[in-house]
Amino acid sequence: MRIAVENVTKRFGALAAVSDVSLSVGEGEMFTLLGPSGCGKTTLLRLLAGFYNADEGEIRFGDRVVNDVPPHERGIGMVFQNYALWPHMTVSENISYGLKLRKVSSSDAAVRVKEVLARVGLTGLGGRYPGQLSGGQQQRVALARALVLNPQMLLLDEPLSNLDAKIRVQVRSEIRKLQKELGITAVYVTHDQEEALAMSDRIAVFNLGRVCQVGPPKALYERPANRFVADFIGINNLVEGTVRSAEGAVLQAETAFGVLSAIHDATLRAGDRCVICVRPENIALNGQSGGERNHFRGRISFAAYLGNTLRYDVDLGAGVTFKTDVGDPWDHEQIPMGTTVELSCAVGSTLAIPAG
Repeated sequence: MRIAVENVTKRFGALAAVSDVSLSVGEGEMFTLLGPSGCGKTTLLRLLAGFYNADEGEIRFGDRVVNDVPPHERGIGMVFQNYALWPHMTVSENISYGLKLRKVSSSDAAVRVKEVLARVGLTGLGGRYPGQLSGGQQQRVALARALVLNPQMLLLDEPLSNLDAKIRVQVRSEIRKLQKELGITAVYVTHDQEEALAMSDRIAVFNLGRVCQVGPPKALYERPANRFVADFIGINNLVEGTVRSAEGAVLQAETAFGVLSAIHDATLRAGDRCVICVRPENIALNGQSGGERNHFRGRISFAAYLGNTLRYDVDLGAGVTFKTDVGDPWDHEQIPMGTTVELSCAVGSTLAIPAG
């Protein structure tokens, strides 16, 4: 089922929680709404579900305008953040509750519940109560309850936020595999950038009720369109500057650390304010060369061992600190605090974006 949102606005009093939002979701796509708390992503999901009515704009499922269609007639399955399971009902009873409301026969319901329990890896647990399950199992029950209705689309509102880190990674992989196997259109809400990058076909980044950028995970990570997206997704080192020249795919920008070269999307011109973006994994410590590179000098001010990475904070002066990563630091001897180091990054992994 395709989804189209056109110029949709939702206000709560004077606050526009969603402001003139337009986007489309392709059939069978895992589409994620990503942004900080209060950015409007959950409000938009509830507009899709029919829990809120849009003040302006149009929402279409396929060729059908659904602005005035009640939730139970929209063909959706909803998975909530808090699971919303009935504690006095068994797993099977929770899953079959929607089928009962739709007057599906008990024999047919039993077959469908058994099938969906197997699909989400809960075979044999139908007779248990939610309180007897782990958080990850409860989330699978909530997912099964949505899928047993054979919905045309799946809406998921931060479904993993109550799980611990290891279980969250496991369950998100299961949800993604299941969504691909079923070929179902899914809209997923999260504030977790890693989760969004790992699960999505495309992501819409939200801030203050508006869409900042839409694209595949790789495009958003490597080519953010503006400062908010560059700063919000992952870790980025940002330096303000002024474009000195912009000919071809590479420009030169004047910064507090001299002239830096960076790739850009051809919208920047000489004299424009810009922001230079460099990811920590693209910065080399002490002596790497080869190809065109930008160079910095600073002092180690902090180090954090993260297991597969050692991350340094390097004070460059002028109030700017760069983070730089040493991947697979097994044989790396940690550099003492206060040591002066040389940093460099390839021009091809240095991005310039508009400052606005």
